[in-house]
Amino acid sequence: MASDLSSLLNSSRALNSHLSRPDLPSVNLSLDQIEAQSRRLVSRQPGASSDADRANYLLAQAHVDAPALANSIAHLNTSTTFSPLQPLQDTDVAGYLRHAHEQNLISTIEEGRRETQEHFYRLLEERSHKDWEAKKRRVFEELGGRATSDSKALAEMKKSFHGKAALAASTGPSLTLQMQSKMMAYDRAISELNAARLRGTSCPIIHLLMQAAASLNSEARISHCVECQPSSQQMLQNFHVLAKITNEPPALPPVEHAGAHILNAPLFERKYARVYLGDSDSREAAALRTQIAKGSREALEDQFWDIIERTIQSRPMEARLGGDPSVANKIRAFLLMRYYKNGQWEDRIEVIGPHSLSLVSLCGLNCTTLYAPGHAQEALDEALKSQQAIEHREDSFMSHFRSWVESPERRLPKPHRDHLQTVYNAHMLHSASADPFKLALYKLMGKLEPSRRTVPQVTMTTEDWLWFQLAMKVDEEEEGGLRGLTEVLLSYGERHFDGAKKGVWPGVLLMCGQFERSVAALWEHPETEIEAVHLAIALAYHGLLRVPSRAETSDISPLTLSPLSPPALSLPMLIWRYVRQFVKMDAKEALQYVYCVCLSADQGDGVGRENVETAWELVRRIIVLAHSGPAWEELVGGFRPDGTRFSGVIEQGAALLHLQNTAQYNEQILIRAARDSEENDRIPEAIKLYNLAGDYGTVISCLAQALGNTLTQAAGETEKGKIIERTAVEILRHYERTNRAVGKDRDAAVRLLRIREALNAKSSGRFDVVLEIMESTDLIPLDGDVAKITRKAEEFKDLHDALQRNLQVYLPLTMEALAAVHQSIKNSATAETTRQMTLTTLRKKSRSLMVFAGILKYRMSPDVYSYLARLDVEIAL
Repeated sequence: MASDLSSLLNSSRALNSHLSRPDLPSVNLSLDQIEAQSRRLVSRQPGASSDADRANYLLAQAHVDAPALANSIAHLNTSTTFSPLQPLQDTDVAGYLRHAHEQNLISTIEEGRRETQEHFYRLLEERSHKDWEAKKRRVFEELGGRATSDSKALAEMKKSFHGKAALAASTGPSLTLQMQSKMMAYDRAISELNAARLRGTSCPIIHLLMQAAASLNSEARISHCVECQPSSQQMLQNFHVLAKITNEPPALPPVEHAGAHILNAPLFERKYARVYLGDSDSREAAALRTQIAKGSREALEDQFWDIIERTIQSRPMEARLGGDPSVANKIRAFLLMRYYKNGQWEDRIEVIGPHSLSLVSLCGLNCTTLYAPGHAQEALDEALKSQQAIEHREDSFMSHFRSWVESPERRLPKPHRDHLQTVYNAHMLHSASADPFKLALYKLMGKLEPSRRTVPQVTMTTEDWLWFQLAMKVDEEEEGGLRGLTEVLLSYGERHFDGAKKGVWPGVLLMCGQFERSVAALWEHPETEIEAVHLAIALAYHGLLRVPSRAETSDISPLTLSPLSPPALSLPMLIWRYVRQFVKMDAKEALQYVYCVCLSADQGDGVGRENVETAWELVRRIIVLAHSGPAWEELVGGFRPDGTRFSGVIEQGAALLHLQNTAQYNEQILIRAARDSEENDRIPEAIKLYNLAGDYGTVISCLAQALGNTLTQAAGETEKGKIIERTAVEILRHYERTNRAVGKDRDAAVRLLRIREALNAKSSGRFDVVLEIMESTDLIPLDGDVAKITRKAEEFKDLHDALQRNLQVYLPLTMEALAAVHQSIKNSATAETTRQMTLTTLRKKSRSLMVFAGILKYRMSPDVYSYLARLDVEIAL
């Protein structure tokens, strides 16, 4: 063993003996040393210079002087980068200042470039993240749930891919109890709106939504829901702003009232649509923007007055209101609580006259004049009480103030404004001790420095700042009006306004007339999705919503932004994403929202027609997705037991869907919904819809196909098969009585129903009844006449497709009945002669069936034919 190992070692050493050369030295270096030596050898090779020459040659072809550039870079002195090009003398002050100025410009430009670049990349990141979140949310909505967890998303994805119906996968996630209560609160308002539209009367929809929001706010306050209160209060304020913009009254007198005839009632529906959707540069559009600014300002004034009332009520001892409930006394009490501390007014506040009237109180009264409409005279009366003291300190102020208060547009003539501008520039503009409220009052009266948008200590909150901007933007022709303010607000963005308090940005957009952006901003947050839908409906009802065309509509976001056209919002997408959450549970309520899609039917460029067609499509989708039963028939209509037809909710509201007549209703809604139901394997509903549409031939054809498909099921054990059978029995009985749809399809449906009866009799063991039923169908010749059997076999190809497909069902069924009856007669105690005659008749029928089956042998599987042959042998024995 040892010798073997030694020989193996010697052999292994001899393997590389032919490679060794005694004249070469051995290498005793480490790997790092070998690498260093290799690099040193490579650096000595002449190939490097040749590579550089080759590179210079290639660059020279592009007119690049590489050696000259290399020389310039080598001799570049960076130490003199920021020094003057020409040396400056120590006494050259002008040159030094010029150089410093140039360096400041260069550094400012560089800093601005860097900030712009950082801002761009930050916005790009935010927009990418926002788009990704929107797409992810859209995917999860389509899969039927929210993005709560990966496992749930995966489960929903599997359901959507393996589900049989494509429409069923598009229904929304399950609703929480809080969402259901919120939806129900707003549902009633939409139902009242559609009821008024059907009557042809106006509806104060915004105030109905305000009532719903107020009830939700009260419920949130009672239940101490901290998350619900801010959003409910903010939405209540948003609805109030819209009510002021549209001048919608809280309620309308009933039509039964003597002076409230329907022709004299105000018309709210699409009141502003023509102007809002028309030319934005027209005089009517400018007037509408002025109305929007005025309404927003009045809403903020009401909100501020409410704050004054609540502040006084919360601290009555500190307010010291006394027995004087006048507006001036309430303002005095509020200002004392706000600015009078420890026995003295705050710094920079001027106190004038014996009544301790300050310009802060005057400004407060003035703000109340705008915050609470109708108080202009109180502000002027309060100023007149201290007119002498005011004139002593502010010459000609009262004349300007009187003219301004008495002006219906809150606009002074140019001489007055020039004088105010002079006083403002001389005494207030650069003064560090000027009363801020006095400064704000001068700016409001003379519309001074509109580009300076803030006044310290005055515009402290978002609402104060917004009111001040709206009050300054009186004339649409000056400083861009509301459009100029809108550009400024959009440049600030959502982050600027939602920093301290969430949910302010949609209200800001609403006040500046960006209604589509406001709804989209609400829709982006799950807690305000419901309010977004109802705000959009209210805007569309008043004609203040622009809907994009189908080609411009995005699948991700309902908002469409284009540089060539104003913003637009897809109302159909918004409504469907909302109603699909409860369309199966409450299809009637979902239908009420779909009615609102047609509010924009009057929009031009074909958009209105597209919306009407989309509404029809959504109605058909609701019909397909709604649960079957009495509620479904109440939705689409049906037939009473006596055969009379009753209309459904959809047909009753056909005017809201712009369906002109019954024929259009049948074609666009019933027949197309029936086809969709067929595609989604809802055959009973499809049959009923065809029947309601009066397409009796299609009803019978569909019935025959459905009955043919259910024959292979186990004796109608499935609920669907039983529903189809009951429907078929009712419809066929009615058609036979009215002699409708006579032909091959109806005969096939009758025969298929008889076959189903035979299958049911077989399940109960009554084979004699089975044989009797099958003989009555006249499908199989059993009298032994070969000529008749051959003729029946030739006529088989002319039978209905459902009968041909079920040949393998009723042939074995008949043979089994013959075999069972044969066995029963054979074992009976009847007279021998009678028994033999009966058995002979049964054998004859069995042979006739086999001859018939033999002719049609290739229309059935070999197993079925073998089974028939085996039963025939048993009968023959």
